[in-house]
Amino acid sequence: MLIRKLFKFENAHIVRNCTSDRCKRSIHGHSYKVELLLKANKLDHGQMVYDFGLLKGIIKDLFDSFDHAICFWDKDSKDYIQACQQFSARWVSLPVSPSAEQFSRIFFYLAQQVLNATKTQNGEGDVEVYSVIVHETDTGYAQSFIEDIENAQMGILSLNEIQFSEQIKIEWNDSEMYEKLKTGQIFNNPEVELQVQTS
Repeated sequence: MLIRKLFKFENAHIVRNCTSDRCKRSIHGHSYKVELLLKANKLDHGQMVYDFGLLKGIIKDLFDSFDHAICFWDKDSKDYIQACQQFSARWVSLPVSPSAEQFSRIFFYLAQQVLNATKTQNGEGDVEVYSVIVHETDTGYAQSFIEDIENAQMGILSLNEIQFSEQIKIEWNDSEMYEKLKTGQIFNNPEVELQVQTS
């Protein structure tokens, strides 16, 4: 079974080496919509694949990090990167170019890492990321699956290679959450007291 959670954010970037002259030469922005699709073969004690409320924690904080931020490829020119960091308090450095295709891979990867580091406590099954769809405009989107995350030709993704500005970090509910994720610490979902109806 699949469930879908929608996230929205505003972001600016340059996509180097693309065909469109405007996109590769000028900073521009989009109103992004990110669809996170999770799958599982069983339901939890609440008869859910994964409680939507649980997606309002670390995953939401990570996705929200891209809102009102500028994203840049860490292979871009040093002058451009320095200007982004100097003139924007909210920036994200990526090991890949910030195209819609790579955003879909980044969000898939981040959500997958959080789920892998989470101890569930309400009878959840084999919950995993099925797909991520990133809508860059109303008419165009990119969609990634697990094989795209593991495809080295598309770029290697690593938590150590995705960097968030200090301003973004201090706005997280837990300013240390990304470091905890990188060092393999376990996040505990809340325990649920089961209530059984008796006749």
